[in-house]
Amino acid sequence: MATNTLILTVTRACNLRCVYCPTVKDGWPSLSEADVVRGLDLFVDRFGGGDVKLFGGEPLLAPDIVRAALEHARTLPTIRRMYLSTNGLGLTADWLDYLRDYPKAILTISLDGKPEDNRKFRRANDGVGDAYDHVVSLLPELLTVPRVVITQTIPPTTAGRAAENFAHLRSLGFWRFNLLPGYYIPWKDERLADLRTGFDGIRAQIVDAWAKGERLYLRNLFTLQPTPFFNTGFIIDADRTIHPSNVGLSGSLDELLDTTRVGDLDHPPSNDELEAKAATINDLLQRSLPPRVWQSTMAVDAELTRLCRSLYPAYRRYRAARQAAA
Repeated sequence: MATNTLILTVTRACNLRCVYCPTVKDGWPSLSEADVVRGLDLFVDRFGGGDVKLFGGEPLLAPDIVRAALEHARTLPTIRRMYLSTNGLGLTADWLDYLRDYPKAILTISLDGKPEDNRKFRRANDGVGDAYDHVVSLLPELLTVPRVVITQTIPPTTAGRAAENFAHLRSLGFWRFNLLPGYYIPWKDERLADLRTGFDGIRAQIVDAWAKGERLYLRNLFTLQPTPFFNTGFIIDADRTIHPSNVGLSGSLDELLDTTRVGDLDHPPSNDELEAKAATINDLLQRSLPPRVWQSTMAVDAELTRLCRSLYPAYRRYRAARQAAA
């Protein structure tokens, strides 16, 4: 189990109601500044540190908590990277200035592609602006931030346009990507065929870019999780409880929260306790989900795996060429 990863679910609140997103829970508490400091210290003292992901909900709805976590991490040498995952609506010029000069920061922004596809499923709460327009309005400053990753979400309805949307996101100037097809929802066979076609189109773009020596990074090539979509590690939820996986973020899996809990910030678990509970997660999911949803998730994950495996030979050639030119 990856206990070198800490996930701080800063808040379950969000200013969007994305159709495919299961994580929002109204009425939940958010972590406090003291909680994130405690969590970081536990992660370093008990597990030796590593990477930290600031997650939600939408973490920038609690900007003081995010800032407290980032500032405390500055003081901890064994914290390698601080990932901030956001829908982009909370980003400002001041935030971008801060992240530009923060050496451990990796900013991850969720976008689906062209504005019409981004707006189709990313429905804003009343009084909230358009996420696509807001991110694009920040492009000049955003593109100067050293480490920005775009998570391209691919629900079934837009799977056939995945390559087109990927090309659009590249046209905005982004070159670091993470692909996120819709997990834990049912997929029809024809939509899975669309996803395969879309992934083939994305593969062609990536291989062509590498052959030309262009910068193009796909995070999926370097990540491996035992549970599709969900993260495994030292997970601190917004209510201060601790889990070995964030499967409980899914609204359809609420009943698993009591089962996966292994303590809280006042009574933290040992590594052995986390390991033992982590080993049960996939079985819990398979028993808790409708068979069609589980089968769809496995099929979608297989398509993503197929894409990654098909890219490794081209990536090795690309790396070898870059090293030879260095």
